[in-house]
Amino acid sequence: MGLSRIVLRLARNPGYPQGDDRRGYVIVAPLGHDGKIDVEQWRRHRELCTVIRFDPDPDMRADGVLTHRGSHWRFHYDEAHEGPDEGGYHLQDHVFRPGEYVTINDHGVTSLTFIVSEVTRYRPPPT
Repeated sequence: MGLSRIVLRLARNPGYPQGDDRRGYVIVAPLGHDGKIDVEQWRRHRELCTVIRFDPDPDMRADGVLTHRGSHWRFHYDEAHEGPDEGGYHLQDHVFRPGEYVTINDHGVTSLTFIVSEVTRYRPPPT
């Protein structure tokens, strides 16, 4: 099993009636055949499981790692200016396939809905 590159883009939300393709996340994570994050594979490859928050506002951009504790997945950012850790609503139960929706606690506070726009095989950059 390999890692997947998952792109989430802001779906329709209050204040964003059309959504916003310029805001979202790129997640590198192992997905099982059911499209859910595979915790055992994550444990084996956690150093490669990353999260990038993209946004047209440079101050809102961040990079971090995908973490797991208990049954909860979190996006951990290690720099204070990147904001608090973010979690998803029942992320462990979500299927990551194009067209599916995921709720993320944006900046750890506001719940926003994102649509899975892409899932491709992750290819690490050449070293």
